[in-house]
Amino acid sequence: MSTGRLTIDLDAVAANWRALDEKSDQGVQTAAVVKADAYGLGVGKVARALAAAGARRFFVAVAEEGAALREALGPGPEISVFAGHMPGDTDMIHDLGLVPMLNSVDQLTRHFEALPGHPFGIQLDTGMNRLGMEPPEWAALRDLVLAQNPRLIMSHLACADEPTHLMNRQQLDTFHEMTEGLDVPRSLAATGGILMGPDYHFDLTRPGIGLYGGLPFDNAKPAVTLDLPVVQVRDVAAGESVGYSNTWVAEHPTRVATVSGGYADGITRHISNKAVMFHQDTPCPILGRVSMDLITVDVGHLSEEPKALTMLGDHQTVDDLADVAGTIGYEVLTQLGARYARYYARGRG
Repeated sequence: MSTGRLTIDLDAVAANWRALDEKSDQGVQTAAVVKADAYGLGVGKVARALAAAGARRFFVAVAEEGAALREALGPGPEISVFAGHMPGDTDMIHDLGLVPMLNSVDQLTRHFEALPGHPFGIQLDTGMNRLGMEPPEWAALRDLVLAQNPRLIMSHLACADEPTHLMNRQQLDTFHEMTEGLDVPRSLAATGGILMGPDYHFDLTRPGIGLYGGLPFDNAKPAVTLDLPVVQVRDVAAGESVGYSNTWVAEHPTRVATVSGGYADGITRHISNKAVMFHQDTPCPILGRVSMDLITVDVGHLSEEPKALTMLGDHQTVDDLADVAGTIGYEVLTQLGARYARYYARGRG
């Protein structure tokens, strides 16, 4: 095949969920965040694997993602929407049984007027200044909201990937101040919060990136392998350049493989002339610029001509590649392109 092969290990995703679930007490429910098409890996198959592992509550970013998830899971599992109840979402929220996390007075008004009695949750802003009601707003509306029996009260940590950051304790204290004494389930921790221990767990945790093999869960099982086929191999003489704009010039003769993949497939140009690919256990440097559909790689040191090279796998994780690109593993995952031939593996250990 002329397109890359993206292998998603569903057993690894399920094992990561179970491992994160075990880090909290039995009384703490572990949900699963499957927004952005399960971080680019395919929400249908991923969510079904998580449900089989024991997940009963799921979170998505917007109602449209909730529709795809409900189609995959059917009735039963609870699906919450971080963006809340947006204009035009009412029918979808009602018909699919979605639970919006209401973020503002406008959303409260929209939800209570359009869908009285329909389940909802509340998102509070404890200092991130992104989504949720701020402390004065919440104090003014709290009694009104509590009378409508919210399913969950949640907030989100801004610096959970840095466990010693002072912001974590500040947000925890603020969350306590805003919710103490309320008889409503509470949630503060995503993957990073889970790893910071029971003070952050409350009644429900919401792992996301850790399910898919990403940091800060450094014991996660890798969930993706990306192999790119070699289209052509050529000899390059000393002094010849490779790729756009002559950004790499050979200092000595070598062999260069051109592989099928590029920024149209979510492989950023920022790794040009810096990252490596692998032939089995051997690193092969990327030469020149990553282009839209093709990447050129030094294979002159190999004893055989490769049929494919590995971008993501045992020797290079999404976070390793992200470090080279100056980004984060989340971005590497969610940019994985639609052209790849996707294979869903089970029983890989």
